[in-house]
Amino acid sequence: MKIVQIGTGGWGKNHTRILSQLGVLAAVCDSNVERSEEYGRKYSVNHYTKLDDLLKNEEFDGAFVVTPTSTHSEIATKLVEAKKHVFVEKPLSYSSEQGERLAEIAKKNKVLLTCGYIERFNPAVNIVKKIIREKKYGELVMLEFHRENRMPLHIKDVGIIYDTSVHDIDTANWLFDEMPVVVFARSGQINHEHEDFATIMLGYKNERTAIISSNWITPKKVRTFSAVCTDAVISSDFISQEVRIEKNEDTEIPRNEKREPLLLEIQEFLSAIEENREPLVKVNQAVNVTKIAEAALLSSQKGVPIYLDLK
Repeated sequence: MKIVQIGTGGWGKNHTRILSQLGVLAAVCDSNVERSEEYGRKYSVNHYTKLDDLLKNEEFDGAFVVTPTSTHSEIATKLVEAKKHVFVEKPLSYSSEQGERLAEIAKKNKVLLTCGYIERFNPAVNIVKKIIREKKYGELVMLEFHRENRMPLHIKDVGIIYDTSVHDIDTANWLFDEMPVVVFARSGQINHEHEDFATIMLGYKNERTAIISSNWITPKKVRTFSAVCTDAVISSDFISQEVRIEKNEDTEIPRNEKREPLLLEIQEFLSAIEENREPLVKVNQAVNVTKIAEAALLSSQKGVPIYLDLK
């Protein structure tokens, strides 16, 4: 299998490292000449600064698009129209309309299209999902997420909701195994052109709720979540991958092998290509996350809840 990568800055350098480790990296493309040359040399692969040149000169099976959000739709469209399988870093597109159009083009060209919602591959999330599915501690009632850190310098085209909150929106949908029916959000900006702090409430059926709190203000990196069930509270840390179950006076810490979620995510997409099956993150789910993010921004702007009807 041959895979190319578009975008090698910021988070993208990690994809390049793993694709090379797995022996599938065939070429890199980055509009930054120095970076393109650097990664081409580092991993002994062809390097380009223009996608059109890569498409003209390379034979490959799939592509990873790890570029600014505003460029996702245009780049991914060219790739799926060339009948290549495509992994797009989150969010799938800048607007849900672009995402829907991209999904249609991928379907028409019979290629796989997925989006990088990495926390689905976090071992801690999988433990919590298994506990919830088995109803070992009753029904899941509420989820709460905290994702905090200083603003990443490479993010310039979107605010915290599109860049950061979307991770927890997808994880909430994944753990509840359904889409929310209402969104209410408050956000604001202090140091950024776009919003750099936000609290989002997602309302699901039967009064179940997810609270998502994100900011680019606090100096300490925080990546935690908790699941309130009728018989216990399950809390976890996305970074340490430790899970704690608190019931009455007892605390249980399930055994868990720490693994790199990005490696698992990339391996799953490569397996989907080999097996010609739908990836774990389905394209309509990724489009729905963008719709929810759009609703959160609108809710914050208008100061009202936004009701949804997502399939």
